[in-house]
Formats: sequence, C-alpha cells, structure tokens
Amino acid sequence: MRDDVGQLLWVGFPSTTVPSSLAARLAAGHVGATILFKRNLAFEVSTAPGGMTQEVCDLDALVALNAQLHVRAPDGTPALIAVDQEGGLVQRVRAPATQWPPMRSHDGLAAPDDEAVAEEVGRAMGGELRALGFDIDFAPVLDVHTNPANPIIGDRAFGTDPALAARRALAFARGLDAAGVLACGKHFPGHGDTATDSHLELPRIDHAWDRLEAVELLPFQRAAAANLPMIMTAHVVFAALDAARPATLSEAVVTGLLKKKLGYQGVVVSDDLDMNAIAAHMGADVAAVQAIRAGCDVLLLCRDEDHQAQAEAALIREAEKDSAFRARVGEAATKVRAMKRAHAANQIARPAPGRAIIGSFEHRRLADRLAGRA
Repeated sequence: MRDDVGQLLWVGFPSTTVPSSLAARLAAGHVGATILFKRNLAFEVSTAPGGMTQEVCDLDALVALNAQLHVRAPDGTPALIAVDQEGGLVQRVRAPATQWPPMRSHDGLAAPDDEAVAEEVGRAMGGELRALGFDIDFAPVLDVHTNPANPIIGDRAFGTDPALAARRALAFARGLDAAGVLACGKHFPGHGDTATDSHLELPRIDHAWDRLEAVELLPFQRAAAANLPMIMTAHVVFAALDAARPATLSEAVVTGLLKKKLGYQGVVVSDDLDMNAIAAHMGADVAAVQAIRAGCDVLLLCRDEDHQAQAEAALIREAEKDSAFRARVGEAATKVRAMKRAHAANQIARPAPGRAIIGSFEHRRLADRLAGRA
C-alpha cells in the first residue's frame, strides 16, 4: 500500500541539488515523480556585445541533476521528471534552450498552418526536453482565453475560440508524444474565464452548464477522445458543477464529469496542493485524501516537504481504515504504473536526440515564425 501511495505523490524541492531526504524516498519508491522549477536550475549571467546581460541555464548541471532523479523503485517502477515548459512566461528552461513565444501566438497563423506549426513546436520543444532528461511537460494549456482580465492564463492559452484552442493544443500534444515526452492538458474544467489567480486565492466561475459545455469543456472533451495521457485539475469552484468544492476536490467534477461523462481514461493530476486556493483553506493531509476520493490519480506537492509528509501519512492512514479508499489508491497507482510502462515503450521507439538540437537554428527559426518575426 505504501508503494502505491508513493506513485501518487509527485513532489518538488527547494534547491539545485537533490536533498538526502528526497533521495531516500526516491530509492524506497515513495515518490512517483519530481517536478523541477527555476529554483532547481543553475544559472550564470552572460554579457552579450553591447553590454546586455542574460541568464544562461547550466545545461550540464541540469542533465546531471536529472540523472540523479531518474531512480527506479525496488519494484522496478521508474520515477519520472516533470517541468512546466509552455512558452512565453511559463518556461523554466531558458537560454541556451530555445525561447518560445506564448502559445496564443498561434492566433497569428491561418488554418491549417496553425495546427501544423503547433505540432512542430511540440515536437521541437519536446525534443529539447528529452535531450535534457525530462519525461513530462505540464502542457498544453487547454483553457480558453475568454477573459482579458484573467491574471494567470491570458496568452498561455492557444486561443480565444474553443475549437481552435483545442485543435492547436492537441496538435502540440501530438508533437510532444512524437518526441517521447508525456503531455498533460490543463486546467480542467477550465481556468480561462477566472478573474483571480488560484496560486493566491480560490477563484469561482458562475456560468451555467450550457456555457461551460460549449466553451470551457470543449477542449477537454476532445482531449479525452484523443486519449491525452494526463489532464490536470483546476483549483476553481464551478457553481453549476459543485458549488461547495473546487474542482480538484470534487467527486462530481473529477469522477462524475471528467471520467464518466467525458469518458476520460488517462491519469488525472491535481494542480499543486501547496497553492493558496487549497492551502489557505485546509491542510495538505485533508486535501490529499479529498483529492484522491474525488478521482485524482496523482497529487502535486511542489514546495513544502512537511506537506508532502503530511499527505503521505494521511493517505496511508485513510487506506488502512477504509477498504474503499484503499481500492481507490490501488486503482490510481495502477494507472500511473501503466502510463509509465507505455512511456518507457515510447521512449525506446523514439531514442533521445543529442544535445545539439537544444537552441538549434531550426528551432529558433520556428520560434521566430510562431512569433511573427520570420
């Protein structure tokens, strides 16, 4: 049971080196994946001709770090490594890797060129991540940018029209898959029309069902039909779906809507439980149990090691006293392991490229084309 719980816990850490406590948990199989942020990457400041300075990521240090994190559990199940690499403001790995414009730049391309470019961008971005040792890109954003005042989604979305955003985002995901990188669509059931940031507080959307079905849900419905390997939940209350709980903690939203009504068969990932939309209202122990009960298969705990320990202990306690909850944990762990096996097979079929592709002329030219600079 503890091994199963470990597969559900995907965690972050604060430094550019692997803490000994995390190394021990990885070796024991009590962490399913690690998530890297800018704080985990080593940077140097480079001065270009003319005096302009730029932060340059130490790729040698990053490859070495990822090699340390690629640990197999005693049962042989590998720990994966994830990163948020979307383009625009949300790309953790920066120069000398290719710097991609925000994905809403696809609005500047006519159909069907926009879809073809999205897939090409996904393949190029995925290739660079793969060359550095990453397994998962927490992308594409499946939210539809319908609120200009939205403080957190904005130009991260692939467009303002649901069908266009879905078509482009799923093409991008196909590109990641072609590079041997797992995609994760986010943030279900849709974060595009919020007026607040769930990193800071708990947003609420009061749209009726008809509007949600036509706009917010359409990209996720198509992602479910396309068998996207992972979908991430939103820490947002949708009054028409569950007026009392944010989507991440709502059985009506995760199990009832995503898994049953939309027929999604992949791995459901919670957004970070350390975000204030959750953490300001309850402890990580309570949130972890509620999210798994709701139907999440993976829990992100990206910052606080104490919260990670609290979540692990709470899941084990609940599984020991509740056979139905224990079965839910086992079901989730089985899904995670199956995804990892499929990922390993995909990587064998698509060997990792050499590091020469990172920041290559072809990739920079593609980024310029997407940004309208070609």
